[in-house]
Amino acid sequence: MKAIQFLIGFAVLALASYLASASDPSPLQDICVAINDPKDGVFVNGKFCKDPKLARAEDFFFSGLDKPGNTANRLGVDETDANVEQIPGLNTLGISAFRIDYAPYGQRPPHIHPRASEILLVLEGTLHVGFVTSDQLNNKLIAKVLNKGDAFVFPKGLIHFQFNIGKTNAVAYSALNSQFPGEITIADAVFGANPPINPDFLAKAFQLDPKTVKDLQRKFINGN
Repeated sequence: MKAIQFLIGFAVLALASYLASASDPSPLQDICVAINDPKDGVFVNGKFCKDPKLARAEDFFFSGLDKPGNTANRLGVDETDANVEQIPGLNTLGISAFRIDYAPYGQRPPHIHPRASEILLVLEGTLHVGFVTSDQLNNKLIAKVLNKGDAFVFPKGLIHFQFNIGKTNAVAYSALNSQFPGEITIADAVFGANPPINPDFLAKAFQLDPKTVKDLQRKFINGN
């Protein structure tokens, strides 16, 4: 009888362990709409795989992260990506990286990566960085000034930013736990949406005058 009880208990624990670890795969693009007829399918969750026997070194290689980016833009920042679009061998491996160049007082404004956490390593310069927790934790700002050799982590899905507070250029590298982490810049998404979000709705949400919202929409929709 005890043996039967042990086996039943073991089976329940095994089932619980399986259910705890089982989940849907994380999405690797913004949307993936189901279709009934496979012949109409274009995308999979990620990239199609080539025959592994045909893999070559170039599939796992990327050159260019040593080259400074062009920071002559309104934000004074430029990113050089090294994700699955540049390195096909990253497909299914769940990692990517990029280089970030900052002009003096350049910034990566508040944004999120919907599919990844990020670790940032400063190579040159001084950056003020931080992230904001969710409503559940009262939107607490967690921020720090980083210097050469410092690293900082941004949790998945939380709004975060980086700002070059120095008078010289800054350089950093980031690593993320997704082959294609995605990026949503908050101001661009909210005020630059196409078609535009109703300005009266945004005015109430941000406690702004509707005219101010319309001015912001004109700026962001035009890419200024």
